[in-house]
Amino acid sequence: MENPVFACVSSGADIRTLFLVASIREYAGNMSSSPIYIVVPKSDKKLPNDYVRHLLTMDAKVLAFTPDPDLGKFPFAGFVQAAATAEAFAKENDRVLAWLNLDTLILNPPTDFIIDQDMKLAYRPVHHTLIGSIYDKPIDPFWELVYKKCGVPKDSIFPMRTHIDDQVLRPYFNAGCLIIRPEEDLLHLWLTKFKEIYQHPKMLEYYEKDALYSIFIHQVILAGVILSSLKKEEMVELSFDYNYPLHLYSESETKYQPKDINELITVRYEEINVWEKIPFQDPIKTWLTTQKLVFTA
Repeated sequence: MENPVFACVSSGADIRTLFLVASIREYAGNMSSSPIYIVVPKSDKKLPNDYVRHLLTMDAKVLAFTPDPDLGKFPFAGFVQAAATAEAFAKENDRVLAWLNLDTLILNPPTDFIIDQDMKLAYRPVHHTLIGSIYDKPIDPFWELVYKKCGVPKDSIFPMRTHIDDQVLRPYFNAGCLIIRPEEDLLHLWLTKFKEIYQHPKMLEYYEKDALYSIFIHQVILAGVILSSLKKEEMVELSFDYNYPLHLYSESETKYQPKDINELITVRYEEINVWEKIPFQDPIKTWLTTQKLVFTA
């Protein structure tokens, strides 16, 4: 089976994209030479020369999309557009897509990114509940509206345990770690449904109540799209070693604090300064320090 194409979105010259690319090249094993694309919105402002040089040195390419003016600056609207752009590119090139958030680091070969032929999606659950729908409680009107708009069959719902706070939810997929078969057009449908749903009058009421609804509506709609498009047996949940949130390490229960960070496969961290509080061991600890010096020189 062919290695996937890696892609992430960046709004500009974000140093975190350089760390993601470098970590793939250094630690992804047989996937270290896979194509990597940084998806950016088209802009009159050019990317800095040093940033572009680093990408070219690591054989990563930039893939641009035209921002939809109707979406404005709504939270994560550009993220959804970029995902659809990456999916279209992967489909055109007949490659499985590994869609990752830009704050991802690869620490060991992500062998489970090579999904079986009968699998259409590999995923991780969300880190913690927030606006998630608790599985053993009646579904609330917010999630019910999304399910209705996405056409989610009742029998497609299954329990999913969060990554950190150990809650059992109705399916709620982390949008920053998706391994997909692009011919399913999941991310294109995600963009279509996002445009259709995010400004629904009822949704605006939720946004006014709590900003979390506007921040995470994109991820809720993603859940609706996946559940309406795929059967459970066409999806595979990646192990705990994938997409581990380092930025939640200190607030996690002891059982969710890995004894050896270096043994994780992929991690998330939100901001660079998080690393200073995480017990990385060599060689990764030294590698991170070295790369930071290279990218900030």
